[in-house]
Amino acid sequence: MFFQRRHLANAIGGLLLSCAAHAGKLAIVIDDFGYRPAEEDKVLQMPAAISVAVLPNAPGARQMAIKAHQSGHEVLIHLPMAPLSKQSLEKDTLTPEMSREEIARILRSTVNNVPYAVGLNNHMGSKMTSSLPGMQKVMQALSPYNFYFLDSMTIGNSQSVQAAQGTPVKVLKRRVFLDDSQEINAVRQQFSRAVKLAQRDGYAIAIGHPHPNTVRVLQQMLPTLPPDIALVRPSQLLHEPLSGAAPSAKPQPQKPRFQPPGVCKGQQPPVPATKALEVVWESANQGIILRTFNQLF
Repeated sequence: MFFQRRHLANAIGGLLLSCAAHAGKLAIVIDDFGYRPAEEDKVLQMPAAISVAVLPNAPGARQMAIKAHQSGHEVLIHLPMAPLSKQSLEKDTLTPEMSREEIARILRSTVNNVPYAVGLNNHMGSKMTSSLPGMQKVMQALSPYNFYFLDSMTIGNSQSVQAAQGTPVKVLKRRVFLDDSQEINAVRQQFSRAVKLAQRDGYAIAIGHPHPNTVRVLQQMLPTLPPDIALVRPSQLLHEPLSGAAPSAKPQPQKPRFQPPGVCKGQQPPVPATKALEVVWESANQGIILRTFNQLF
C-alpha cells in the first residue's frame, strides 16, 4: 500500500516535471560587439545565457570576445555580408562573387580575431544570404570549424538552410529584432513579442544591439521573465525543429499547427507548477483516484 501511495505521488510529480521540461526557451544575441565598450560591458553583466556576436574587424573585437567568454557568455562571429542596399561596408565583407578560397581566407582571419567563438551570424547580408551559390561557399568554408550558423534573416528568401544541406553546419533563424526602432517602448514591445513566441512555439531567438535603450530594456525586463520561460544560449537550440522567421518586425498571422503528443503547450497561457499541482490534486479528490486510494488505505 505504501508503494501505491508513493507511485501516485511520483506520477503527479512526473507530470509537473514534464511540463516544466517543455518551458519556452528564449535565446538573446547582442550583435555589433567591438565598438561600444561602455554599453557592451553592461551586457556582459547580464545573465551568462545572453550571447554576443563580435564584429571581427572592430577595434575591440578580440578584447570583447575574451571578456565575454570569461564572463560565461557564448561568443559568435558577426560576419559582414553584402546587403542589397548601397551603404558603407566593413572590411572583408563577403559577396556572392567571391571564390570559395577567398571566403575561406576571410573566415580564417575572423576566427583569429574572435577567439572562443562557437557560432557565426551575418551582419547585414541580404544580397549574400539570398544567393544560394554564395551561401554554399560559406557553408563549405564553415564545415571544418564545427560552428553553427545563426541566420539573422535580413531577407525573407535567405538560402542558408538549403546551402547547409550536405554539410555538418547546423542553421538557426532569428525570430525577432529587438531594436529595429530604438524607441524604448518599441524595444519593450519586441521583447514581449519574443517571449510570447517562445511560449507559443517552444523557443525563439531575438537579436538586439548594444544601444542604450536596448540595454536598459534588457536590464529591466530580464528579471521579470515569466516562470515558464528559460533563457538559453543559441547552441542549446540546435536540436529544436527549425522555425521560420520573417524579416519584418511585425508579427505575422499563424495558422494552427499540429502539436506532437507529450508537449505541455497550448493556446492558453502556461499554468505555473504550483497551480498545476493544486488542479491535479483537486481533480484527484473528486474522482476515481481518491476513491481507489481510500479503498486501499
